[in-house]
Amino acid sequence: MTDVLSEENIETILSAMGQQEPKAVEKERNVQVYDFKKALRFSQDQIRTLSRIHENFARLLTSYFSAQLRTYVQIHVDAVEQVSYHEYIRNVRKKSILGVFEAMPLQGSMVMDFSPNVAYVMFDRLLGGQGTVLEKDNELTEIEISVIERVFSKSLESFQEAWSSVLKLTPELKEIEVNPQFLTMSPPNETVILVKLSARIGEVEGFVNICLPHVVLEHILPKLSAKHWLANQKKAVETHELEALEEKLQGTKMEIKAVLGKSTIELGDFLNLKNGDVIRLNESYDAPVTLLVDNKTKFHAQPGVSKGRMAVQITEVTVAGDLSDED
Repeated sequence: MTDVLSEENIETILSAMGQQEPKAVEKERNVQVYDFKKALRFSQDQIRTLSRIHENFARLLTSYFSAQLRTYVQIHVDAVEQVSYHEYIRNVRKKSILGVFEAMPLQGSMVMDFSPNVAYVMFDRLLGGQGTVLEKDNELTEIEISVIERVFSKSLESFQEAWSSVLKLTPELKEIEVNPQFLTMSPPNETVILVKLSARIGEVEGFVNICLPHVVLEHILPKLSAKHWLANQKKAVETHELEALEEKLQGTKMEIKAVLGKSTIELGDFLNLKNGDVIRLNESYDAPVTLLVDNKTKFHAQPGVSKGRMAVQITEVTVAGDLSDED
């Protein structure tokens, strides 16, 4: 006989199903979209080294701008990332001022751009103003171009010093541009390093960006490893310490004696010595003179006269020894 569920049985089953806890929702996977057009050509190790270099650059730039603008300036690294050249150009703010420069022995051009707020507050301060941001629709005047060229050139000196721990560069400003669309220094899909520096001048905030194409840095990528950078830093410190030690030694005073010869006499004869007496030495008249530096034998020399005064001329470097040990 077939069992048939009554209406009461069905309601009981449905009620029991409603009381059951829902199954845990499966945790969503963390998926990142990868754009094959945007090839990542710099390792994280190289990115970190570039960050350290430009943190030093930001400190140097802060000191320079503080002195030149005579106001509170604070610059720090906001981000160091790799993007396509097209993406960099697309995000350059309108009315930014761009300085195209080269830095031998690197091959190729790089860009440093000042956002409008930073650029125009610098113009106002350097030309005697209070640091007001002036909105301009017309092109830069000759005076403004001369001022911004000087600012870029001095900024590149700080760039050179910041990179000295990795490579000795000779940066040179090539041109000033206000329209990023006119820059054709790299193909649109070329990977570039974009260094974003956040800048605050007085009460005004803005950005200073640096664009370093991969093709420019390609030949020095091995030098951008943390190991190589730290080794260069240690070498620079050691060189500085050595130079400081050498400079300190240059001012050290030493006692120098020229010994013509030696002789042994009795105490009675020594007490009876008078003007005109002769003491026979153990050296002949043409024997070399021994030169002592702080009582240590350092040189042999020849006696003579220089500018009317008795002098010796060094003829030989000898092994150091104590005069008291010699016979």
